Amino acid sequence: MTVPASPASRAAEILSRPIALNGLTVPNRIAMAPMTRMFSPDGIAGEDVRSYYARRAAAGVGLIITEGTYVGHESAGNSDRVPRFHGEEQLAGWAKVVEAVHEAGGTIVPQLWHIGTVRKEGEPPFAAAPSVGPSGLRVDGTEGGKAMTRRDLDDVIGAFAKAAADAERIGFDGIELHGAHGYLIDQFLWAGTNRRTDAYGGDPVARTKFAAEIVAAVRESVSPDFPVIFRYSQWKQEAYRAKLAETPEELEAILTPLAAAGVDAFHASTRRYWLPEFEGSDLNLAGWTKKLTGRPTITVGSVGLDGDFLRSFQGDGAPVQGIDNLLDRLERDEFDLVAVGRALLQDPEWAAKVLADRFAELKPYDAASLQTLS
Repeated sequence: MTVPASPASRAAEILSRPIALNGLTVPNRIAMAPMTRMFSPDGIAGEDVRSYYARRAAAGVGLIITEGTYVGHESAGNSDRVPRFHGEEQLAGWAKVVEAVHEAGGTIVPQLWHIGTVRKEGEPPFAAAPSVGPSGLRVDGTEGGKAMTRRDLDDVIGAFAKAAADAERIGFDGIELHGAHGYLIDQFLWAGTNRRTDAYGGDPVARTKFAAEIVAAVRESVSPDFPVIFRYSQWKQEAYRAKLAETPEELEAILTPLAAAGVDAFHASTRRYWLPEFEGSDLNLAGWTKKLTGRPTITVGSVGLDGDFLRSFQGDGAPVQGIDNLLDRLERDEFDLVAVGRALLQDPEWAAKVLADRFAELKPYDAASLQTLS
């Protein structure tokens, strides 16, 4: 007679399986989702940032995906407290973070980021830098910044490639490109912000050209077995119902050039991981991505919590939610890893507790305590 697995052994069995991302073996299926914290004055990840990531790796997170970090293009960001991925001091700070995470038994990739027309002129860290995007439009449709020239495109592509090379040089285990949520790469992918009439605008394949060129340049700048992860989303900041693709066929047209350019894994960002992406199938966005590309995928979206993470920006908390549905989906290989956001932000021991059946000790998300969490 087969004895059903207990919740503890089932969670440990499913989540503890190693997974290969190109040449990297991640020790388990739990990733830390990238979450902007603005705790890095002058763009330098200091001792507190080192401790923040190492603490979660030591508690069982297999793959740390850092908060978004600005590539070396002066228009890339709008805060002097968000970490940067260029400059001697900034990279030295990140090297210490990598060392600490490795000592704790985890793996780590930086999320490389350019915010595009989300930036407003005059904002730090480089106040004189212009706001740039595919067509000089913000996500809400208003004018914001200038349409990028060929030189601008080349400069940004080069900045991503250099950041990737620097990441490998200082010991990171791979990189993630931030192509989601209405930031620069996503502004090219989405018809709402990309109105270009040259080779970088038009149909879904043309709108993917800029992202694919970044991926190809990154792929060329790093070792063949160095993992390149691409994060994307349908929704945008200020446009939560926006869609890159209305059908699986449209999604395949967007993802295929990215996979061909060298993406090793896709990180499909959704607000609630359990929701189906298209009618007629229970697959979520990560599930469809894996089906269409054959690449490993990471799912994310309110994991372990009962409440939309967007409401956390309004100061709302969220109670703990079970993960049976998540385990079911992982068990049938709908996706390969699960990125945990607010639950890990609130509780550094989340992974250890889940793997050891200490579910009763999990903490609800308390937005009011966000600034004191470490």
